[in-house]
Amino acid sequence: MDHPILYRKRFIPDECLELKDDIILECNDKLIITKWNTIHARCDLARGYSCYYIDRGYKISKFLRSDGSLLCWYCDIITCEYDSEKNSLLVIDLLADVKIYPDGRQRIVDLDELSEAFEKRLIDEALLKKSLLSLNKLLNDLYEGGIQQLAEPIEKLIENNDQ
Repeated sequence: MDHPILYRKRFIPDECLELKDDIILECNDKLIITKWNTIHARCDLARGYSCYYIDRGYKISKFLRSDGSLLCWYCDIITCEYDSEKNSLLVIDLLADVKIYPDGRQRIVDLDELSEAFEKRLIDEALLKKSLLSLNKLLNDLYEGGIQQLAEPIEKLIENNDQ
């Protein structure tokens, strides 16, 4: 996979967007690192970096305020579908998320949306299981090595670009 066209699919709200302004900084079969600006203007969030751990089923994002300070780390549970003919990667948001604040607090969010999506048949049992298993993997990785270990690919790229 060589610098694919990235798409983000969400179930709640129902949308599929090309991430045409995201800049791919690194790409291989196991991970993709991007930098981006918010799609819609927000007062709390301006830009960030994301590391798609394709083989693990999650994405780690560094959310930055307009002054460059860390708002939080945001971890999305995802699954991906690669189309080799179009060199495109559809990243499907599986709803469950983990927020990690600068002081180290962690918060699991949007499990209600995961339940709602299953009840409304927006996702099937296989995607529900995939979401829960990937959330479990993420939490175990966080408990074992902390956000610093998962954020290392992003932080190295930021450090190398600042020099």
